[in-house]
Amino acid sequence: MVHLTITSAGVDLSPGIEVVLRHQTWADYEEVLEHRQDKAAIKVRYDGRTQEIRLMAPLQKHGNQSHTLSNLVEALLRHAGRDWQGFDPVTLKRFGEAGMEPDKCFYIERREGILGKERIDLASDPPPDLAIEVDATSTTGGEDYEPLRVPELWIYREDSLDIYLFDGQHYREVLQSPTFPGIPVCQLIPAYLRRAWEAGSSVALREFESALGDFT
Repeated sequence: MVHLTITSAGVDLSPGIEVVLRHQTWADYEEVLEHRQDKAAIKVRYDGRTQEIRLMAPLQKHGNQSHTLSNLVEALLRHAGRDWQGFDPVTLKRFGEAGMEPDKCFYIERREGILGKERIDLASDPPPDLAIEVDATSTTGGEDYEPLRVPELWIYREDSLDIYLFDGQHYREVLQSPTFPGIPVCQLIPAYLRRAWEAGSSVALREFESALGDFT
């Protein structure tokens, strides 16, 4: 049975359920965020174009995959000798236009611009360089992120990794990540996520780090 309750005491939603609230304003969205309080496991999105609020309560598998994927990206960054600042969870908002909560986001090139900040405000702060979504409960499209203008978006769904780049107006799908040139992440990431599910996250991460030695 679907269980959605929004009261002054908080927001409750059954695991694995996505609920769409239509004809909602930005004020409605802010109110839902306030009522959610510390229940960050419930993800909330707002689309000003359709005036819809989407609430999602991910399943346990979603959390496992997003955590493992985040670890794999950090391994890639270490291999490349890059510094980064990661956020999880984080609410990215563009006033009146959109609000998104990626499963993980990374500041790499723009890292110094947000160091020491407890909250990200896209009115004054840059968007992250890379946002990651694991679509196990809901569906994400590049158009959802267009108002936020994140340069690179990864969407993992159904054992496949899709990479999108923002061209200033829309997202276009590409086969190679410019953040990790020369590394076939679209092939490696799904393979090691499967490995993590079968053998455990630490085993997959260790093997992934070893495999990266083949790429210089």
